Amino acid sequence: MNRVTKRENRAKTKDKNNKGKLKKRRSFGKTILMLALIIVVCIGVNFGVKVYKNGGGLQGFLAATLGQDIEKLQDLDTMYVLVLGVSEDLDSKLTDTIILCGYNPKQQKATMLSIPRDTFIGKNKNSKSGFDKINALYSKGPEKTVEAVAKLTGIDVKNYVVVNNNALIKMVDVIGGVQFDVPIDMDYDDKTQNLHIHLKKGMQTINGEKAEQLLRFRHSNPDKNGVMTTYPESYGTDDYGRMRTQREFITETIKQTISLKNVTKLKQITETIFENIETNLTLDEILPYVPWAVNFNPESINSKQLPGASDNPNGVWFFYHNKKETEELVEEMKDDIEGIVKEEATNTVDTNTTSAENTSKKNTNSTNTSKKSTNTSKTNTTKK
Repeated sequence: MNRVTKRENRAKTKDKNNKGKLKKRRSFGKTILMLALIIVVCIGVNFGVKVYKNGGGLQGFLAATLGQDIEKLQDLDTMYVLVLGVSEDLDSKLTDTIILCGYNPKQQKATMLSIPRDTFIGKNKNSKSGFDKINALYSKGPEKTVEAVAKLTGIDVKNYVVVNNNALIKMVDVIGGVQFDVPIDMDYDDKTQNLHIHLKKGMQTINGEKAEQLLRFRHSNPDKNGVMTTYPESYGTDDYGRMRTQREFITETIKQTISLKNVTKLKQITETIFENIETNLTLDEILPYVPWAVNFNPESINSKQLPGASDNPNGVWFFYHNKKETEELVEEMKDDIEGIVKEEATNTVDTNTTSAENTSKKNTNSTNTSKKSTNTSKTNTTKK
């Protein structure tokens, strides 16, 4: 066999070996790809099963994504959080908004209880000053306000969320504004606070800037006779009207935040919220509640105001809560959020007699409801 033939044979052998190796590589590559596809499918199926087990839809998707499951829902307690809206355009920081919020994911119930900012929390009514108002406590830290609300209501609240003016504007803008029915024309100007409120009555898109105006309005500029108009008495005058508007706007904001159009913005919304608020809640404490909150119906929020009455001796407005009515209201709200339905007690009498005095009688225990304080339209002398 000559040299040329040997070289040809070696080349053929080498080519054959290369083809064999190439086939093995291709076979190995296909095997790896097949295994990867199987793993992906298994993960997808497993994820899909988790989504299904957690109720499907957005709730199921979020629960599976965040590592939650329907069984963990049973371990979640009702969460109470004190929401504080803080004005930063004055020398001292004051809480314009104080709302105690509760959410029960198992019952899908929530409550909002407004605390008037002029609520008296001092020890001696005869020597009170502006520092005896609950809105002044924030200067000592949000924890002080939390402690005061816990004492007023008897609810063991420990968590708080502080939202300042700028944070409010950013949070409303990130969801594209809120459709809201402004109850009355609002016109008010205060150069000392650089506060200018000019909103027309009716349904409209409230952006961040308008939201601040809406939530801070209490009464109008004085007319030529020095009279300042406020919310109608049927709505709730002055601070009472403002607190009602605040609760209703929060309800609409929640409703529109968890709507389908904002699903793709959830990450941006979450980041914006956490970048612009002050809270003692951790992400680990909040995340377990997120999947279940998306199915919450804001229409079911039980919205109330702390019972009591206002007075302005010596020209300084104070709100004095009614302890008995507060206890009754808090009990009612706690029963509602926990899904407790109290059966009405009935007592019947033998109906076999013809005597009118012995006819069947039914004694129904009436449910204690909070009594609304009657407040005439008065001008609050404290700043907005």
